[in-house]
Amino acid sequence: MAFTGKQLTTQLDADGTLTVQLNDKTWEDPKPGQVLIKVEATPINPSDLGLLFASADTDNAEYSPGKVVAKMPEAATRAFKARHGMAMPAGNEAAGIVVAAGAGAEHLMGKRIACVPGTAYGTYAIAEAQMAFAVDDSVTAEQAASSFVNPMTALGFVETMKMEGFTGIVHAAAASNLGQMLVKICQEDGIPLVNVVRSEAQVKLLKDLGATHVLNMTDADYMPKLIDAIAETKAMLGFDPIGGGTVASQFLSAMEAAASRGAAFSRYGSSEPKKVYIYGALDLGPTILNRAFGLTWDLAGWLLTPFMMKAGPEVVGRMRARVMKDLTTTFASHYAKKGNLEDMLTRDAVAMYNARRTGEKYLVTPND
Repeated sequence: MAFTGKQLTTQLDADGTLTVQLNDKTWEDPKPGQVLIKVEATPINPSDLGLLFASADTDNAEYSPGKVVAKMPEAATRAFKARHGMAMPAGNEAAGIVVAAGAGAEHLMGKRIACVPGTAYGTYAIAEAQMAFAVDDSVTAEQAASSFVNPMTALGFVETMKMEGFTGIVHAAAASNLGQMLVKICQEDGIPLVNVVRSEAQVKLLKDLGATHVLNMTDADYMPKLIDAIAETKAMLGFDPIGGGTVASQFLSAMEAAASRGAAFSRYGSSEPKKVYIYGALDLGPTILNRAFGLTWDLAGWLLTPFMMKAGPEVVGRMRARVMKDLTTTFASHYAKKGNLEDMLTRDAVAMYNARRTGEKYLVTPND
């Protein structure tokens, strides 16, 4: 049985023209191990924006019903040469009702599931059954829509910390929806957490949640306070969603300064392991390292799917169970605005969610 509807695609051409638009689409029956869902709700996460618009000039774009045409900077156009001319679907995660199931996935037929199809900005979406899970009848589509990427990422940070032998975490842009989840997880699990934010309002937000260490990186004494917080918590593992600029470098420098307190001088720096993972690109500029942190350090990238493959089914199963148990508390998501597929491509909506401001998460409801 064929299902028809609309699918959003984003296409970058060699001349720098970026076209994000809705297209008519027909979905065929899912293959073995797959399901087809009628998409009820899907959030716009920072990871989605990288594919949707990247660094395109959306302020001066051309807007028409179901379509946005913008220009990409020349450097970005060259950097994304591999995607030139490709109409790519988007939308990492979603909640929806299973309307067709391939062999081996029949047990999900008719159920509401949370999944990561990667094509969620559409009327329907194909998802791998092994990367999906059914939610309780009491869980709404809105609640389930953001039950995968942010909750599993926050839990993944904690599991990574344990797997790599660290005992505390430093987190940048910590007032985000994901950051708030991490605050709650670390409180529940007794894990030292140093939160780094950009405003006093965000400091208050996290302290109201019970966070102990919340630092405003715009303060003149930010670095001394960061060193003190790391010295107190022994947090030598950092997670940075900003990517560009000097955040990772500042983390490593503060870790080195904290680890070197009271130690004998060594021209190679402290022997304390220090590591920062970059897991986002809120700043699309280059990552700058000012080498003031010795030689015992690591800088790496972190993505949820490779982590889950490395962690294995037992760990992932435990993480999923925790998300489902606490979906309306620890892992609750809140949305500043909602709209259907056409709404999400209006000038006002794009300006709102592409600004990537804390507390302004956008939910798409494709079948409204």
